[in-house]
Order: sequence, then C-alpha cells, then structure tokens
Amino acid sequence: MDAPSDALSLLDPLALAVLAATFALVALSALIAAAEAALTTASRSRLQALADKGDRGAARALALGEDRSRLGGALLLGAVFVDTLAVALATWLALVVCGRWGAAVAVVGMTAFLFFLAQALPRMRAHGDPAMAARLAGPVGSVVRVAAPLAGGAGALARAALRPFGVAADPRTPLLAFQEEIADAIAQRHSEGEVEKAERDRLLGALDLGRRQVEEVMMHRRDIEMLDADAPAAEILTQALDSPHTRIPIFRGERENIVGVVHARDLSRAVERLVRAGDGGLDLDRFDVMSVAMPPYFVPDATPLDEQLREFLRRRTHFALVVDEYGALQGLITLEDILEEIVGDIADEHDVAEVGGVDVLPDGAVEVEGVVTIRDLNRACDWSLPDDEANTVAGLVIHEAQAIPNAGQVFAFHGFRFEVLDRVDNRLTRLRVRKLE
Repeated sequence: MDAPSDALSLLDPLALAVLAATFALVALSALIAAAEAALTTASRSRLQALADKGDRGAARALALGEDRSRLGGALLLGAVFVDTLAVALATWLALVVCGRWGAAVAVVGMTAFLFFLAQALPRMRAHGDPAMAARLAGPVGSVVRVAAPLAGGAGALARAALRPFGVAADPRTPLLAFQEEIADAIAQRHSEGEVEKAERDRLLGALDLGRRQVEEVMMHRRDIEMLDADAPAAEILTQALDSPHTRIPIFRGERENIVGVVHARDLSRAVERLVRAGDGGLDLDRFDVMSVAMPPYFVPDATPLDEQLREFLRRRTHFALVVDEYGALQGLITLEDILEEIVGDIADEHDVAEVGGVDVLPDGAVEVEGVVTIRDLNRACDWSLPDDEANTVAGLVIHEAQAIPNAGQVFAFHGFRFEVLDRVDNRLTRLRVRKLE
C-alpha cells in the first residue's frame, strides 16, 4: 500500500487529532470490555443487594443480565466497530508519518494496545465487580438499545448463511450454554489440580440432575423388598424387622399390585399399642398391616431428577414407586438415591454391604458387576463411557453386541475392551473392562 503523497509529522494538527481519536477509541473499547466482564460475571445476589438499597445502576445491571444473548451480541458488535475504526485511523496515521512501513507499525502497535489496554487490563479489573457493573449499566444500556437490533439482524443473516450447509441454529438458544460452560470450567480446574476429583464429581452431579431421569438411578423392581398384605402378622413383623429399609412397599395378590407403603416407625408404634392393650401380651391376630400403611406414590420413569427432587421436598416424602408409560411397575426411587448422584454413596450402620461393584486390578483393568451404572463406573475410574443408550455396563455391552453374549466373549468399542466373565440366565453379572491405548 502506497503512502499518501503529503507526509505529515506527529505535531501537525490533523495528525494530533487522528492520534487523539485513536486513543479515544481504544479507551472506548476498554470500556466495552470492562462492561462485558463486569455485567456477565458479577454476582446477581450482590447486585440484588445493591438494588435493594436503592442503587439504580445495580437494578439496570440486573435487567441487562436477564437477556445475556442480547447483551453479548450488542457489545460484540460495538467492540468490533470501535476496534475496526481505531485500527483504520492508526493505519492512516502510521502511513503518513512512517511511510511504506506504516502498515506494519500500525498492526504491531494496535495489536499490543488493543490486547493489553483494551482487553486484558479492563477485563481483569472488572471481572466479578458488582460496583463496576452498576456504574457501567447506564451507558451500556444505551449501546444495547442501539446495537441490539443490528446484532439481531446480523444473527439472522448468519443463520440464513448456515442453513444451506445443513446447520440449523435456533434463534431462541442463548449464545452461551451456561451449564456446559460451568462444567467445562470445573473440568479444566480439575485437570490443573485446583479442584479435587470428589469436589468435581459433586459439582458435575448437581449440574446433571436436570439431564437425567428417574429410570437411570432407580432400584429395579427385581431388587425391591416387599411385604405381602395377606401374610400372617408375625411373618410381616419379622420380615420388616429384618429388613435394612425404613419404608417397604406392600402388595396384595401379585407383586405388581402395590396397595401401600409401611414405615418401620409406624409399624413399631402399632406393635407398641397392641402390647399396651394386651396388658403386656401381644395379640397379633388383631394386627392389620394396612391400618398403618400409607398410600403409594407413583412417578413416571421419564421424570427428570431435579424435578423429582423438588417434588420430594414439596410433598415432604422420601419414597416413590416408578412406573412406565403403561403403568407397569419398574422400580422405586428415594430422596437418598438422588442425593447420592451428587455426593456419592451414603451408607449407615443398617445398610447391607454390597458385594462386588467396581474392582480396579493391578494391571489397570477393572472388574465390574453388570448392574453397576455407567455413570458410577465413569466416576470411579475417571472414564467417559457414553450412557445415552444404556444405564448399566451390562446394558451397554448388550446394546453394542445386539445380543446377549456368553461368558468368555470379548468386545471392543468406544475405546474400551469388554470381556464377559459371568452370565446368569439372561443377565451379564460380571465383566472385565480395560481402556485401550
């Protein structure tokens, strides 16, 4: 690019004016970067506290944060416009002052200026600062009102340009998927050693509740312990006392016909009343387990875990029976099952120790029971096996093999080697899994 024929010096009034305009644009770019950092990272609870004290700027900052995609698009458009204009002015000034090397000088100089003065420093200063967010909310609101329609039009054009390539962008989808962003940040901090594995698992478990369903964590109906409403009272009491569970379903006729749920505490109170009424003796002929049973609470197997957690808290109950779309019993879920997805296994002195589970061998392979969930295996071994098509390790192998394998068969998929160790009837009871190099 040829330099203008009329060379100027930096002391020329026109050159000084262009230089001043360039610095002003860099300062404006820094202001936009600081505003974006402050408004998107400031604590909403602290902004709300400032707004409750009468701070109008904090109230405006909260309003702007309600639609972060609109805010981000407007600020992005403003930053691109300001930076482009600043680079254009700086390039013209460098060409008329430095001649043919002016373009190179402008590129190097503006890169340093824009990176350090207009991006890094203001973002570091404003990150998470609610006071800064409150102060900048007013001018940013004006920018958003002007630039947001233009940014929206640019977004529509981008979606139209992507459509011929088979990319469908939903205009209602936010520019930032905040849950994924938080999960990525947690994983990054874990890889850098700043977050322990147990802490990472708890945080990611809480984030995943809305994407997981009841059927993924429920106890299968095969493993549910039940009481027969028509059994002798002595047998019912013995079974209830021997059970490690506090709440036990009651069926009548067939196991699918659940007629109630009994709590061990209610059962103890009923027996205590019989003892008192019998003057020290116990007349079990007068005992009816249905007299102390609660109505069963049924939930669909496709209910999201976060929704079920809220429902447990609203109903002030800890126990629900899970049914499919046809009303057939599939299993049961408790509040503890959902909490264990966040904090890991919760055991007390009455829990029966589980046999097997996940055993890590010295050679790096893992022997795992077929009923172990893929999620639990991933958490125990820090793996990333997919759980979209199956909940358990055995289910994943059956899904990939498209058959029920026999003991001794070996498969390789998803970067892992699976060997079936034991099969009982149609169930894969134990497998050996090894990550392939």
